[in-house]
Amino acid sequence: MKHSAPQQTRRGRGPARRIGRSLAFVLPVVLVLSGTLAVTRVNWSGTPSDSVLTASEASATGASSRAAARAPHEVLRDRLLTELQEEDPGVALTHLQQAVDDRPSLARHCASIARSLGRAAVRTYGPTRAQSYARPVCDTAFASGVLAAHG
Repeated sequence: MKHSAPQQTRRGRGPARRIGRSLAFVLPVVLVLSGTLAVTRVNWSGTPSDSVLTASEASATGASSRAAARAPHEVLRDRLLTELQEEDPGVALTHLQQAVDDRPSLARHCASIARSLGRAAVRTYGPTRAQSYARPVCDTAFASGVLAAHG
């Protein structure tokens, strides 16, 4: 007995299906890209301007403004390092603890700031005197900074 191969129907097969699948994949990508490029060319400020800001110029402008405005934890670190030089590490550590208490968002940077203070204290006061200022601010990160700078 001879079995014949099942008959293939045109539905779901052939070049029309391949073209449809290709368009289904490519068309959304083209629409998104063209929409993105169009949005970068629109003057959204409402004020007329002669120059149109392109996407690459917008990202460069954003990067320079972010560099100009420093993060609060960087400002705090620099201020505390200055205090450490002008007064002593104890004052800087007290102010670090107060800053973290006042702004809890700084807590995740507390240990790195305290380690920086510990390293700076070793450079300024030497390892023995720097260690005498250690206290449990930010889980003894100041002491680990002293140890890292000394060792």
